Amino acid sequence: MDLKAILTLFMIIIFIMYVMEITLGHTPDADDAFMFYGIASGEVKCPNIRIKHVIEDIETLNKLAFRHELDVTAVSAHAYAYLKDYVILRSGGSFGLKYGPIVISKRDLSLSQLRKSTIAIPGQMTSANLLLKFALGKFKEKEIAFQQIPNAVLTDKVDAGLVIHEAQITYHNSKFYNVLDLGDWWTVETGGLPVPLGINVASSKSLTLGQIRQLDNIFKNSILYSLRNIDAAVDYAMRYSRGQPKDVMTKFIKMYVNDVTIDMGVEGEKSIKKMFAMAKEKRILSIPQVNFA
Repeated sequence: MDLKAILTLFMIIIFIMYVMEITLGHTPDADDAFMFYGIASGEVKCPNIRIKHVIEDIETLNKLAFRHELDVTAVSAHAYAYLKDYVILRSGGSFGLKYGPIVISKRDLSLSQLRKSTIAIPGQMTSANLLLKFALGKFKEKEIAFQQIPNAVLTDKVDAGLVIHEAQITYHNSKFYNVLDLGDWWTVETGGLPVPLGINVASSKSLTLGQIRQLDNIFKNSILYSLRNIDAAVDYAMRYSRGQPKDVMTKFIKMYVNDVTIDMGVEGEKSIKKMFAMAKEKRILSIPQVNFA
């Protein structure tokens, strides 16, 4: 073997030794797919990082993070209160800008009627559920997978349903009433802060702060690439459209991939801290230590 071949083999061995594999959790939702298009297309490089994708609904990801089974993952902002040794990334968050989850029903219910109703929720640790507890106080809940909630309302399995994702903009197709808009409620209560729904977090047990910040920058660049190539990125995200047409998914993606998604900034930090402060005030949660990358 000549010297050039030896050096090539040596460099390959060094590269393999320093490649870091991470488990990355994200949802089978169009907005997440859109954000990762830059990475998936190979246009945004992940030097020395091998990504093992774990694709699950948000409540499953919340539980996996609770058991510390993921290095980096999307979680509900609410779920962060139950996590240990995770740092909040500045990019990739889902924040509503004066809009958010809504409660739908076949009848035009008042708030007092809603408090006496059985309401389907998409998960105990979802931010939508916490926001609904803020707005209503105690209510009778029934946990149902998020994509099944509209049908549960339609077939009278529940009186009302708390809907997230694209159902927030398609509920009127089944002639449901929007009986409580939690985006409006939060905007009034907080003086206009973004609605904190989903965040990306990274494990400080398995990753150094430098590695976490490197990953945060990669994710940010992936989002920026997708926004610069929006048609191709939406086409890629349509694999998670759940039967919705492209125009509906484009509208949904543009709602939840916004400036605060690129970098949550001061307003995003404030909204997360405000959520936990309200939870403590209402004796729902104790305030966790909130660590940002």
